[in-house]
Amino acid sequence: MSDERAVLSICMTCRDGREAETGTRGGSRLAEAIFARIDALNAAGVTLRGVKCMSQCKRPCIVSLSQNDRFTYVFGDLTPDETAHTDALLELVERYNNAPEGFLERKDRPELLQANILGRFPPIHSASQLVSRLDPVAAE
Repeated sequence: MSDERAVLSICMTCRDGREAETGTRGGSRLAEAIFARIDALNAAGVTLRGVKCMSQCKRPCIVSLSQNDRFTYVFGDLTPDETAHTDALLELVERYNNAPEGFLERKDRPELLQANILGRFPPIHSASQLVSRLDPVAAE
C-alpha cells in the first residue's frame, strides 16, 4: 500500500447481532457497503483494507483511518446497513485529507462520527500543539 494515500481499515470479524438473519458478519457487510462506493473512495484518495480483528468487540462495527505522518482515528458502533454511516466515512476521508496532519476536532468530523470515536492518535513526529514531550523529572 502506498504511503501517499489514507488507509481506511475495516474490522471484518465484527459482529453486529444480525449474523443469523443475514448470514454474514457485520464487519463484512460494512466492508461490502463501503466497497460498493469504490469510485468515491478512489476519488477521495483512500485505500480500503480488511483486518481480521481490531480488538473492539464491545463497540462493533469498527473502522480506522490512518496515514503516515498523520493522525489516526478509530470509530465504532457503525451500522453496516445504514447508508448514512458509509456517507459519513467518505466525508470523513475528504476532510481528513484536507486537514493539516489529518487533525480533525470533534466539530470538524461528520456529525455521525462525532460521538462514536474510540481514539485519535497523533503521528510519532507530530507538530500538533496537542502533543508535548514528557521528560523525566531530574532527581535532586
